[in-house]
Amino acid sequence: MPRAGLDRAAVVALALTVVDEGGPTGFADLTLSAVAARAGVAVPSLYKHVAGLPALRREVALACIDDFGRALAAVRAERSGAELLPGMARAIRDLARRVPGRYQAVQGAAWVHDPDAVAVREASVRVIGHIGDAVTALGVPDERRIDAIRAVRAAVHGFVVLELEGGFGMPDDVDVSFDFLVAGLVGGLERLSAS
Repeated sequence: MPRAGLDRAAVVALALTVVDEGGPTGFADLTLSAVAARAGVAVPSLYKHVAGLPALRREVALACIDDFGRALAAVRAERSGAELLPGMARAIRDLARRVPGRYQAVQGAAWVHDPDAVAVREASVRVIGHIGDAVTALGVPDERRIDAIRAVRAAVHGFVVLELEGGFGMPDDVDVSFDFLVAGLVGGLERLSAS
């Protein structure tokens, strides 16, 4: 008999807690054993609510991607034009610093070939759409939109990962460096739109 109060949503919430407690590798290190221990049940009891670790990872990734999308949508609601991309870049960095394990879950690419990950792929497309709106607001031509989205994602993600892993050891202010990166992205994309 399932533990009282334990259902699919509760198992996902417990998994998210495990991910949060695991720091930057929280998603990669997610196990059914860790979730079961947090729930106070044996691992087989979780199978009443989720179809194993791959299914749980999909549920967790979907929740994280949805949160990520809401953060970008909030920026979109408050900013426009040339302020949209810097706002989104800061939101991405803030989220990654606040919940690095969830950020890691958003970045996974395994879903592309997983036939059971339709909802995860659809949520990811919505997130990319927000970033696409930010590059479009800078006047990036349609034929370069994908290139611009990839450049933004690569630059911001690279910075965030280096920061999370302690890769910026010099005493200079990391916030200033991040603003420099974002200003360079905006300026480069604006120049692209003018050419």
